[in-house]
Amino acid sequence: MTFRTKKTVLAACMFGMALPAMAEDMTITVWAGGSNDGDSYRIEAIEMAADILSREAAILGEELNITVDGRRDFTGWDEFKQGVTLGAEAGTAPSIVVTSHLDIAPWSQAGYIVPVEDYVDLDSWPLNNVYPNLMEIASSGGTQWGIPQDAESRPFFFWRETLTKLGYSEDEIDALPGKIASGEYTLQNVLADATKAVEMGIVEKGYGFYPRVSNGPDYAQFYQSFGGEMMDPESGKLVLDKTAMTEFYQFFVDAVAAGVTRQNHIGTEWDQWYNEVANGRAAFWHGGTWHYGRYANEGNDDFWNTIQFSLIPAGNDKGRANTITHPLVYLVMNQEDDRIEEVAAQLIAIATEPRLNSLHAIKSNHLAVTEAQDNVELYSGNRWASKATEALLGSANAQPNHLQYGAFSEAMFSGLESAWTGVQTPAEAVAEVEAQLRAAIGDDLIVR
Repeated sequence: MTFRTKKTVLAACMFGMALPAMAEDMTITVWAGGSNDGDSYRIEAIEMAADILSREAAILGEELNITVDGRRDFTGWDEFKQGVTLGAEAGTAPSIVVTSHLDIAPWSQAGYIVPVEDYVDLDSWPLNNVYPNLMEIASSGGTQWGIPQDAESRPFFFWRETLTKLGYSEDEIDALPGKIASGEYTLQNVLADATKAVEMGIVEKGYGFYPRVSNGPDYAQFYQSFGGEMMDPESGKLVLDKTAMTEFYQFFVDAVAAGVTRQNHIGTEWDQWYNEVANGRAAFWHGGTWHYGRYANEGNDDFWNTIQFSLIPAGNDKGRANTITHPLVYLVMNQEDDRIEEVAAQLIAIATEPRLNSLHAIKSNHLAVTEAQDNVELYSGNRWASKATEALLGSANAQPNHLQYGAFSEAMFSGLESAWTGVQTPAEAVAEVEAQLRAAIGDDLIVR
């Protein structure tokens, strides 16, 4: 059945107040990509915001009737993005989209979206309370195009019982995140401990370090672990650091050679992967903050006594412990009627208020977008949300909003897969990545 939500919000006039000459009726359409039942507040928050805005209008003696028409029944990101772009070309785009921040660069250049800063005051509540690093992620070229809808981070995970069998005390396990943040415990220590876990028979061969099974923002974290930089802040050009990329690839080659990661690991079914890491089959792995809820669905109802988490460890002294956040953002689509754009932006601002955003964060196992959510009991009372925010979000960075970053990401993963599976050496793979990026990106690439 096709999923739609349609909620009409009618603003009532105050008793004794004369009716305006004409009511204002409008429909705001909201499309949310990558969303399921757990992410329903991506649309419902706009419905709630419409109710608030119409009530505010009523107090001013105005009648504002807003119909919010939401859609999230897309078969995947490809269908969603194709629908958005075709609609934009045809003049039938939705009013608001919830999408990856990486869409800002191409869609702003194509004229599909309008700057949210044209319609809202970024220095007023609640937008002035959004984490600055998240607001930066929703901007491009010095323009605030969107507002973060949610946040997440991509931590490193450890199975506590495995570490105990390796000789770590509970205090030492609890101290690992701090040692990782300071650079004292690195990916080389991970490789050494994972190797011991396999050799001691604590985990099976290939399960010492169990990475994600497909391309994703996570792998840029390992590039950063070895000192890689994705974009030069001064020139705005993408950066290929050949030494960092080679060392990043070499780490995964070494993991395969040590028997801690399977050579044919890429392409493993996601359901299998989730079940295995949630139940202790792997010693070390990496994933997203939203995995907390998925692990419970896989039968792990004792996360805090079974799993430890941290930043992604540094790879060497040139790199750093890090994590990438890949927030979805609210964007206002270019409309024929500027009034639709104005109201859409106002609804986004209201939906960003801490209590409203906390509904989505807790229901979907995402993180806060505003600092004040620490004062919302629903959020602060959730152990995972509060601990993950404290440990990860403040230091999180993101993939750059660059028109050619998609090509960069695809080439980086293609090279990793080639080295990982033994088709090429790390050096050969990086040379091919360089050739691909020089051809695809040209003058917008810095090679170091």
